[in-house]
Amino acid sequence: MLDLSQLTEKLSQNLSAKRFHHSLGVSETASDLAARYGADIDKAKLAGLLHDCGRAIPSNNLLPTAAAFGIVVSDVEHCQPVLLHAPLGACMAQTEYGITDQQILKAIALHTTGGPNLSKLEKIIYLADFIEPGRSFPGVDKLRRLAAADLDAAMIAAYDESVTYMLEQGMLIHPASIGGRNFLLLQRQKTQCK
Repeated sequence: MLDLSQLTEKLSQNLSAKRFHHSLGVSETASDLAARYGADIDKAKLAGLLHDCGRAIPSNNLLPTAAAFGIVVSDVEHCQPVLLHAPLGACMAQTEYGITDQQILKAIALHTTGGPNLSKLEKIIYLADFIEPGRSFPGVDKLRRLAAADLDAAMIAAYDESVTYMLEQGMLIHPASIGGRNFLLLQRQKTQCK
């Protein structure tokens, strides 16, 4: 595997300047969240750096590339192929960047939709993508404050933000996002019922 500086250099050549800058921001944010919540900082930094490496694939090639990698494409992903950049990114992180750590690869694969029962690292990458310093949208500061205080509360708020945006845009909502939100809410309710 390449070292971090080599991975960073290779990524800078494969992504647009804007996407590369975003990836650096996600890497730093993920590192900070990992330190705060006791996750592996090196894994968070690496997963954050490479989370969008699948964005190097042109939009019109996402479906054929997914087929080439043997990725099963859901109806939602077929209609909104941009969602495939996450699982494709995990494949590319492995084949083109030499990443073999399954925790890192899974965090990359789930960073767009989330899902139920995410690991701490997966939550960190999902949130870091939402709140890195280059992000600017109504509510991002609230998400940043929540992420500094309560990882699961921040995840629920991020899911809410994402679902609200998709509803406003008339987009399909990936079932993994609904499943992830419901999982966290059920966990909270179970804790409150004890």
